[in-house]
Amino acid sequence: MADVRCNNESKYLISTEEDELWGLVVTSVGSQQISAKEEYPPAGHPQGYAFNVDEGRILSEYQLLYITDGEGIFTYGDSRESQLITEGKMFFLFPGVWHTYRPFANSGWKEYWIGFKGSMIDRIVEEGFFLNQAPVFNIGLNERIVDLYIKALDIAGEERSGFQQALSGIVMHMLGLMYYRHRTRDFVDENTIQKINKAKIIMREGVYENLSAKDVADRLHTSYSGFRKAFKEFTGTSPAQYMQELKLNEAKLLLTTTTRPVKDISYSLKYENPEYFSMFFKRRTSKTPLEYRNQSRRHGKTEQDESEEKMSK
Repeated sequence: MADVRCNNESKYLISTEEDELWGLVVTSVGSQQISAKEEYPPAGHPQGYAFNVDEGRILSEYQLLYITDGEGIFTYGDSRESQLITEGKMFFLFPGVWHTYRPFANSGWKEYWIGFKGSMIDRIVEEGFFLNQAPVFNIGLNERIVDLYIKALDIAGEERSGFQQALSGIVMHMLGLMYYRHRTRDFVDENTIQKINKAKIIMREGVYENLSAKDVADRLHTSYSGFRKAFKEFTGTSPAQYMQELKLNEAKLLLTTTTRPVKDISYSLKYENPEYFSMFFKRRTSKTPLEYRNQSRRHGKTEQDESEEKMSK
């Protein structure tokens, strides 16, 4: 783990039109240690970032704040909902949303933050990845995330050519880790995790079988409803969807490494209707199976491909 810095550091950054074409630019990054009974926030932040904790503020950008020591309170939104903030929690500030936060006077806290904006993060939020949940993520103390903040401070301090693009990669890494750690945080039951991992193996080995999610639960000697719930919470997808993705990946492999007819591939993967298989394949890849095969090959179409295309017209 990188050496954790206890002194206060902050960088407020510029971006060019070219940087903004990248889709995500970083506006600020910093860290600060707030001692017990110390005034919060400390002086020295520029206009738009400094705020009165009683009045709160509204930002024009996103920010990720990570608390690694101490505790406090975070209040946000029109409803003025408040949440306790303890070490290991990260809160995600949205542009245009009122908020305020502060450490408790008797504890202080250590915080890291990074501010950013751009079409890339706008699209992710619009897709619903962060809108349908409270903006506080319980991710625990994670040295990798602290390292990312410290690396961002180093890059921001140098401001070399391409620094904005490097910082955007760090932000995306943070968001991904935050999302992943929060989603899997409650899974401490090793027996459940073992069963889910065993289920993945059963499904992978049964990709050519007519296997249902209930069949998998039966092989694990567990109830289907409990298995489905645990599997979806841990992986983010249902067992049935997971099996469909395994079959899709196997179909891609067969299309690019063999000359087997599409209908034959469909039946071997236990799709009773080749037309449904083709529709499912196109919905997931934006290409028909034959289009995918032909695009993936170096030497164009085989005679068998051309024959299949004629038959499908």
